[in-house]
Amino acid sequence: MKTISVMGLGKLGAPLAACFAARGFRVTAVDVDKRKVDDLNQGVAPVSEPGLAELIQECQGSLSATQDAEGAIRDSEATFIVVSTPSEPNGGFSLRYVLPCVEAIGKTLRTKSGFHLVVLTSTVMPGSTGGDVREALERASGKTCGQHFGLCYSPEFIALGSVIRDFYFPDFLLIGESDEQSGEILAEIYRRTCKNTPFVARMNFINAEITKLAVNTYITTKISYANMIARLCEKLPGADANVVTNALGLDSRIGPRYLKGAVSYGGPCFPRDNRALASLAAQVGASSGLAEATDLFNRAQVKSFAEFVKRYRSRDETIGILGLTYKPDTDVVEESFGLLLALELAAANFPVVVYDPGADMAHALGQTKGIQQATSAQDCISRSDIVVLATPWQEFRELPADLWARKRRPRAVIDCWGALTGLRSVEGVRYVRLGFGGEAEKPLETASTVG
Repeated sequence: MKTISVMGLGKLGAPLAACFAARGFRVTAVDVDKRKVDDLNQGVAPVSEPGLAELIQECQGSLSATQDAEGAIRDSEATFIVVSTPSEPNGGFSLRYVLPCVEAIGKTLRTKSGFHLVVLTSTVMPGSTGGDVREALERASGKTCGQHFGLCYSPEFIALGSVIRDFYFPDFLLIGESDEQSGEILAEIYRRTCKNTPFVARMNFINAEITKLAVNTYITTKISYANMIARLCEKLPGADANVVTNALGLDSRIGPRYLKGAVSYGGPCFPRDNRALASLAAQVGASSGLAEATDLFNRAQVKSFAEFVKRYRSRDETIGILGLTYKPDTDVVEESFGLLLALELAAANFPVVVYDPGADMAHALGQTKGIQQATSAQDCISRSDIVVLATPWQEFRELPADLWARKRRPRAVIDCWGALTGLRSVEGVRYVRLGFGGEAEKPLETASTVG
């Protein structure tokens, strides 16, 4: 296997294409967006992702882009489908972008000789790969899946902002396969691409589809559990959610990852995968109470935090929000805490000023009234009486302490991530850390090892 085509030059497709090319494959990426195609062919990253521009430069000569899907498929041995599957009103996922790709692949396979592997990486509802996707491929190609061509479902467990690292160093690889040959071909592609030696979990389509949703739903439950502990600790003098969750994470049955009390989760995967699992359960008549409770609890965090902020506000004071993206090092604001908080406060007629170094703030805010856009973090802070650190960008962590201080009435700084603990002793700052039960901060307790 030497040649790969990748359909979709979005947030995941572009980095995946570059990762494959940098590891020795000849890759042709396909997209209907001419700008993205032209950018990639000129050595320019078509999307924003740390390290992508450098990786594209590294694999010049082995990576190209085109709008000609038929040619890319015909000249490759495997095709990865990396397109959006938008959420439906009922919580499920739409195949409206997947199926046109599948039909284009099928039409090309009708006249293409040799075995061709099709890999669907987009998150889909259980039953989709072996149902609509396989049927469309067989109908368009006139061939039989597992005999004349292979089909795998292999979603990536990667996060925006660290896509390249996550793709090269996965915890494990998930492959739903139509047949053993197809699964082995894909496993070999991954072995050549990954820079570690992850376990490869191979199974049928529906188990892989359920696993994708189950992983993210479990993580959201863990996040929400930590947030529940944080809200509890905030009500008890002397309680500290960081101390509690650090201890919890020492238990091997629990582990420390994603166990940090902070704010609601957001982004393009966690919220919708949780709702999709609940939607699936409702369709088949199974219980999904835990997934539903997690989603309801997460949604409630923004309103609850808005009320929390009001405790530190008097008269017509302005509230500043640092961070609109759902995490650092990305420009994605989908269901992000900072954006939802800004909208919630503005809807209550509170003056709000926001800043984010990565987001397209004008696009994110649209025509929302009552929200001003700062030109820098310093500008946002200087115009605010209360500042909320909603996204822990590194540049916010590195701001000098004197920028946060105010000589007249101390400025309230609400630190959602425990990223600014150095402000506790700064004169002119009223420092508030989420998950801590008490107005007066004290040095964080540290865990000790008992021998």
